[in-house]
Amino acid sequence: MTLIYFILILGITVMIHETGHFIFAKKAGVYVYEYSIGMGPRLFKWKRKNDETEYSIRLLPIGGYVQLAGEDVEEDDKSSIPKGKRLQEKSFLQNLMIMIAGVLFNFLLAITILFIVGLFNGYANTKPIVDEVTVDSPAYVVGLQKGDVIKSVNNHFVNNIDKLMLELTILKDENVTLVVNRDGKDIILNIVAEKIIGEKDTVSYRCGFALNQEITKGFLPAIKYAFTKFFSLIEQMVFIIGYLFTGKLSLSNLSGPVGIYNIVGETSKLGFINLVYLLGYLSLNVGFVNILPFPAFDGGRVFLLVIEKIRGKKNNPKVENVINTVGFALLMILMIIVTANDIGNIFK
Repeated sequence: MTLIYFILILGITVMIHETGHFIFAKKAGVYVYEYSIGMGPRLFKWKRKNDETEYSIRLLPIGGYVQLAGEDVEEDDKSSIPKGKRLQEKSFLQNLMIMIAGVLFNFLLAITILFIVGLFNGYANTKPIVDEVTVDSPAYVVGLQKGDVIKSVNNHFVNNIDKLMLELTILKDENVTLVVNRDGKDIILNIVAEKIIGEKDTVSYRCGFALNQEITKGFLPAIKYAFTKFFSLIEQMVFIIGYLFTGKLSLSNLSGPVGIYNIVGETSKLGFINLVYLLGYLSLNVGFVNILPFPAFDGGRVFLLVIEKIRGKKNNPKVENVINTVGFALLMILMIIVTANDIGNIFK
């Protein structure tokens, strides 16, 4: 069942993304060679009547693509593409919408999924308010109290539970400095957290407090949950990217297909609604990563499009292809490293 869930979750996430590109490309009149779900060897292919596009299902459910006229100049030169059907022959706005459509569709799916989760689970308070402090715990010893609102961790601003959990995750040692607001006053608390060695020698730190996650159910709370959680997770991802560059997080904290497979397996044990949430979370991740201005990502293509607009003339398609090819190669190297880490973690 884990394999089935894994294929469905990745398949839906990729299909939504590529469908966004596909719909806006067709709407703009761009010639679409292929719409593919999955990577690697082709399993099935078909064509619809009066439609130039070849639809494919490929073996590996870890990606997908929409191949458009104008992306590969050499391929275009070998094909008989009707005039006005290449990307280069479309307006700036048409190209922009085609490039960002996949991200927009992923974000829309994520918000929809979060709304569904909100209907089932309700809206949980996201403000980092202390609800309980364990007696004789490190947090109890320094005077943390129920009702305290956590404002920062080790001088890093905190405004929601997701950000708080991220800051506690990147702790390098047991020293934790909290700034909390109590009765309108800011108080500094220096906690010496308890070091815990877990399975496979993983290290974590226990402060000894729980947060208030009071739940409100209903249609409007579900809407509130969907948008609050969406923007909270986006903010968290921005900080994660920053922490990867500054070294506060390492590549070992990232997960590739193998890691995601394991996460799907563990999540499935917690109930179906948690799998639904994971689908929304991964869709949001795919959308966020794709909008980054890196070659081969949609954001990288948007960046080149903006450069083209500023210059006032078309970029050299062959130069763009080289940039995107190099970017794709770097992504594959990163994928290999992350996958190797995932496999290594299994055998620890």
